Amino acid sequence: MHSPARRLLALGLVLMPLPAMAQTIVALPDQTSTIRLSNRDINHVICAGGEIEDVKFSAEKAIAVERAGSDAWIKFLVREIDDAGAVTRTYVTVPSEFFITCNGAVYALYAEPSDIPAQTVMLQSGSVQRAKANEELLGPLVEEERAVSITLSMLQDRIPASFTSVAPRSGPLRLGLLPDASIEERRRIEVDGSGLSASEYLVSVASDTLLDERSFLDSALGANIFAVTIDRGTLSAGETARLIVVRRGAGQ
Repeated sequence: MHSPARRLLALGLVLMPLPAMAQTIVALPDQTSTIRLSNRDINHVICAGGEIEDVKFSAEKAIAVERAGSDAWIKFLVREIDDAGAVTRTYVTVPSEFFITCNGAVYALYAEPSDIPAQTVMLQSGSVQRAKANEELLGPLVEEERAVSITLSMLQDRIPASFTSVAPRSGPLRLGLLPDASIEERRRIEVDGSGLSASEYLVSVASDTLLDERSFLDSALGANIFAVTIDRGTLSAGETARLIVVRRGAGQ
């Protein structure tokens, strides 16, 4: 019995390895990020939620940089020597520093050129930039309106980039007033600069249940609960409700 690979080869088909996929690197402002970039392909830099205003690097080095809007592209130039038809290529291996201004913050990248596929570098906002963006977004609102805005953003799956995702708690929770309900945290966010955080939970029950939002004012869902919203008032067995809990301070 021949393997599938042997049968394909017998038909004259050559199996080629899949190309390596480009990697995504995350960089933060106001610190030096040591990264590896491709020394033969074009590397892509993305400013999350804003534009790249400037890219500074040593102009005397064999580097080409272009930028447009939120994107920049970095290419280490290959040196070619043609000796009577025999072409020799020399690739850059000397590290270079890049200072990229994105959303008013400076990102310092210490890049090591390597024989790897093209890389993507994501310039993520730091806490200062996120707090400023959240102030612009939520500043005009009173605290109750901020809670409503955060809740709607989660229910509509339109969470602003300035909100910080935090790893949710694993495993089901049980509440004293809803002992037969299983509650699992789906996602958690913190809103820098606002003093608020929020979680989305999935609620399921074994039998038809009437849901009351006051039943979720439980310390198992946080110590400083400010607002609770559930997307349905009754829940049948096999169905799932979405619960949004907004807290003062960071989630627990």
